[in-house]
Amino acid sequence: MYFNPNNMTEKIIILDCGSQLTQLIGRRLRELNVYCEIQPYSKAPATDASVKGVILSGSPCSVRQENAPKMALETFKGRIPVLGICYGAQYLAQNYGGKVEGSVAREYGRAILEITDTSSPLFKGVSKSSQVWMSHGDTISSLPEGCRVLASTSDVENAAFRFPDEDTYGVQFHPEVFHTVEGTKILANFALDICGCRGDWTSESFIDTSVSEMREKIGSDKVILGLSGGVDSTVAAVLLNRAIGHNLTCIFVNNGLLRKNEFEDVMASYKDMGLNVIGADASAEFLSALAGVSDPETKRKIIGKLFVETFDKYASRIEGARWLAQGTIYPDVIESAGIPGVASKIKSHHNVGGLPEKMNLKIVEPLRMLFKDEVRRVGRALGIREELVGRHPFPGPSLAIRIIGDVTEEKLRVLREADDIFIRGLRNYDCTSLHIPSASDPRIEAKNLYEAIWQAGVILLPVKSVGVMGDERTYENPVALRAVVSTDAMTADWFHFPYDFLADVSNEIINKVRGVNRVVYDISSKPPATIEWE
Repeated sequence: MYFNPNNMTEKIIILDCGSQLTQLIGRRLRELNVYCEIQPYSKAPATDASVKGVILSGSPCSVRQENAPKMALETFKGRIPVLGICYGAQYLAQNYGGKVEGSVAREYGRAILEITDTSSPLFKGVSKSSQVWMSHGDTISSLPEGCRVLASTSDVENAAFRFPDEDTYGVQFHPEVFHTVEGTKILANFALDICGCRGDWTSESFIDTSVSEMREKIGSDKVILGLSGGVDSTVAAVLLNRAIGHNLTCIFVNNGLLRKNEFEDVMASYKDMGLNVIGADASAEFLSALAGVSDPETKRKIIGKLFVETFDKYASRIEGARWLAQGTIYPDVIESAGIPGVASKIKSHHNVGGLPEKMNLKIVEPLRMLFKDEVRRVGRALGIREELVGRHPFPGPSLAIRIIGDVTEEKLRVLREADDIFIRGLRNYDCTSLHIPSASDPRIEAKNLYEAIWQAGVILLPVKSVGVMGDERTYENPVALRAVVSTDAMTADWFHFPYDFLADVSNEIINKVRGVNRVVYDISSKPPATIEWE
């Protein structure tokens, strides 16, 4: 059970054709307070009155390929507003008599859009010349009969168009990306004006609706939730607590692989929130099971198996429990589903299955339809402290995958000390003069470097290097600092630190952490690298 979108009076459906930017379309609409859902291209949108419009996403495929994604346009085109983006625009054109051809060179990057039809509602309030972002290998060389060109660039004549006598539009650029300067305005014109959405999807409305639904569905049953100290599980716990109060029991498992003092600090932070939390300390069992294990996937499996066993051990003591609550969020659901024939499943996320079969519990996922930034906004609306709402993501296997190789108490000590210096440094560095947007909410400025960064941590490397400390030669480990900016962890870029910060942190780690004599900074983006090293 989770928040039921069918209770929404209006929504926009995004048909995902496999683009890496599809989630960004959804995020932009949600920022406009318009509820939307991302569905596979093969699923025809419902015909009920709640569906106010459909957006066709981009795709890594060409419409000219035999196995290209195909959509049942006849079920909705002409009946409700449609916006085709990039591949979606090309698919609209080709399917109704237009012509799509391969470009001589891939059109990628910034372009200036010249609006030729200033009366078009899609471009209401948009500058006549506006920067947009192109990313396609094909181009629409001719439009279906009767279609009208709305805008062009120097290289793309049919950059935006409209079908005659219906609210069906196509754009060959990407309005959802930051580089399309007035892209949000274009999406607002489509969603609010053309589709007629009211834009009343807010954190407060979500809280009211979901609390009411959970009270009705759960009734007097008891619910168990696994707390991690992270944003998702914390917000899910507080939301459930508002709905069912003392019938919620939270379990926080200490796997012995957490950051310095994290188990104690997180348990203390929950005391003032009115939550019923059980602290399950299984650190000895985890460290014993990981002894001598170097393979990262094996480490993950051991940790996952022990977590289930530990959680089940404590959960079985709670009489009358009928539900298992999870902090699943929308990207987890999308990633775990995959797009048939286009994008393979990215991962089988730990929140989208696993425990219920073993424990014979029904599932409740109150955040299942929210993006990460929406979860944070809901958390703030619930009154959760910023230190919890703004916490960086932290991997499920914890520090085990930030120690390259086998895990020992000594390596954990070294990593915890170095990591603590790094994270404290981020929190203490005043960056208000730098005017950097907050990673958890780009609409506000970050007060310190921690707020400016999506995720940060230290990696202990399995090599040693020569150093000199005082008059002595050392032969100790280097550590790598990792800090990235992102919106959803699908892609990420390394954070550009002020040099004085890097110098101070490096100096403090080397001077204070016994076993480290060298600090390096990872300047790899995702892709091709990943955020974590293992």
